[in-house]
Amino acid sequence: MKVRSDIVKVYKDLHIWAGILAGLMLFVAFYAGAITMFEKPLERWATPPSTLAAPVPLARADELVRATIAAHPQAGKHYLVMVEPEADAPARVIWREPGAKRREYVEHGASFGADGELQTQRLRKAPVAQWIDTLHQRVGLPFADPLARWIMGAVSLLYALALVSGLIVVLPTLAKDLFALRIGKNIKRLWLDTHNALGIVSLPFHLVMALTCVVFAFHDEFYDAQGKAVYAQGIQWGREEAAPPPAPGAAPLPVEQLLQRVQQQLPGFRVFGFAFEQRDGRLEATVTGLDTRYGTRARTYASTHLDPYTGAVDPHDLPGRMGGWDAAVNTFFMLHFGSFGGNTVRWMYLLLGLAGAALFYTGNLLWIESRRKKDRGHGAAVQTRAARALGCLTVGASLGCVAGISATLAATKWLPARVEDVATWHQGIYYAVFLAALGWAFARGAARAAVELAGSCAALTLAIPLSSLAGVWGLGGAWNHGGAGAIVDGAALAAVPAFALIALRTRRRMLRGHVDSVWSAGEGAAVAPTPVRAHGAGV
Repeated sequence: MKVRSDIVKVYKDLHIWAGILAGLMLFVAFYAGAITMFEKPLERWATPPSTLAAPVPLARADELVRATIAAHPQAGKHYLVMVEPEADAPARVIWREPGAKRREYVEHGASFGADGELQTQRLRKAPVAQWIDTLHQRVGLPFADPLARWIMGAVSLLYALALVSGLIVVLPTLAKDLFALRIGKNIKRLWLDTHNALGIVSLPFHLVMALTCVVFAFHDEFYDAQGKAVYAQGIQWGREEAAPPPAPGAAPLPVEQLLQRVQQQLPGFRVFGFAFEQRDGRLEATVTGLDTRYGTRARTYASTHLDPYTGAVDPHDLPGRMGGWDAAVNTFFMLHFGSFGGNTVRWMYLLLGLAGAALFYTGNLLWIESRRKKDRGHGAAVQTRAARALGCLTVGASLGCVAGISATLAATKWLPARVEDVATWHQGIYYAVFLAALGWAFARGAARAAVELAGSCAALTLAIPLSSLAGVWGLGGAWNHGGAGAIVDGAALAAVPAFALIALRTRRRMLRGHVDSVWSAGEGAAVAPTPVRAHGAGV
């Protein structure tokens, strides 16, 4: 396809600057987002074991509920009965109480001991998976909503701009260069081929991410605009009719019978548990579970209302049974979260997320290398201070994010035995490592820091399975659940040689590459005092 060279030049500049402005924050969003594809297994792996007695059989759940409410009346306001207790929810009956902060809850679990006495205990679900998801949502910035949401929305708009402009740039040579990995002495050409191939192959995924992120960030503003421009009387949100009062003398069905009624009405829907709430003098209920044939609005589950007195399910909130508008909204969430197709799609989204992070990293490297080539063309094979600063920022922020997440994951097996506020410690560890990496990059220079920080990423990632191993041996209060949690240790172990290989290849480039490159530690890597020009090249 032919596109005029002056048009390509405009879009090339647009692609470069949009990518540079948003790339580092998008690296954090994609790397953390890739990990959250397995949020539930990560939560189970990271939650310390409970000393509560083993969950009672489901047939005794109603007896346990009555005993719990008798001993703790506040539990009767809102409680859960777990059909499938897991390591992160290790009790048959769980209730929640408000915590010290807004939207914070403290969970308690209940069971019967061997002597038949009621046991209750505060549950300590690990917060590290939620913290990584927060990093993903706030593109790594330590700001609260709504500021973080606005910044995320602005970054997403730049991201969409970079995608469209990048596509226009590669159109003239798309057929010739697609999948043309020209491996040779020209490292920049190899980086460019890799960058273009990653971008083209994963373009649909990136378009979905950019579009859905913009909607997530500005949905309140979209609704406000609709309310003023389309609906003169304001948007009339649908209100659910209040459930009719139960018949006189009616009692909620036993949990086992509720489960049977749900399974009859929703074949293929795997029930995780029931939530009960006292409201206006009657008991209301929801059922939570998953039908892998349909994508869900939440990342790992779907839920809908249930009449606890008759067992009748109201399925209008479930994927596959929604109305047209709700199904369209559900599709937005489903495409962003990859909550369809089971683990096959989750692994695919994980790889696409990691490839996306690599795309932003290579984009910055290409711009820096292109600056060197341009300056050489003008007779001065030196680097500008801006190019050097961007090199340090790219290395420090990207590898600092990787190292910080690995460090805070490795710490999760040790913190509960030593500190009370585990969530704050996870945040502190991440930002301490991230800022240390950033400072190290500026102190050592991009080339040396890239080697050393990639090595640190390998070491800190190796610390994740080593912490689990310490738990197997019972060292220092660490623990290990085993079973399905081994996938977390296995994935971390598989990443170690990849980071080690990056460190080795980067070191080779530092020693053998062009001495006037940012990625060289040679004496010839001089610094030019010239300011950054408003034009670059490379992609």
